[in-house]
Amino acid sequence: WVVLDVLPIAERRGAAVECRFSRKIACNVLQSQKIRVSLCAFMQEQLNKKTFMNNYETVFIVTPVLSDAQVKEVADKFQGVITENGGQIVNLENWGLKKLAYPIQKKTTGFYFLMEFTGEGSIISTLETQYRRDERIIRFLTFKQDKYAVEYSAKRRAKLSNKSQEE
Repeated sequence: WVVLDVLPIAERRGAAVECRFSRKIACNVLQSQKIRVSLCAFMQEQLNKKTFMNNYETVFIVTPVLSDAQVKEVADKFQGVITENGGQIVNLENWGLKKLAYPIQKKTTGFYFLMEFTGEGSIISTLETQYRRDERIIRFLTFKQDKYAVEYSAKRRAKLSNKSQEE
């Protein structure tokens, strides 16, 4: 075991994950044993390699002047953006043409899409940049799901699949 000192690790930039864990360990050990904490090189490597996959949900509204093929193309484009950046699509729902609550860009209707996916946080900035650049997107909203929202989404999907099987 090669031992590394915690304090230089915590002081480095970009070491937020190591810093959080290291300080907790440091406080516990310093209070109990009055010694300086060290981490092994193996633990440090594992902390550096670890990537966190979060659950996200995004809803976007496509302009109503497009044909069905063009609307499908838009949905496929954003699915591709997510998968190209290391994300995984969990669910895609086409809610269809709906009336907007208020006019946006002089349009009163739009095609709604709901997309659930998992991925790293860096995907969101790339996805939202693509939303802003695409003139066919009227509005979008992306948010990170907590554990309760993930459970609710899974129940909702199961309920929808049971409903569609009955029909």
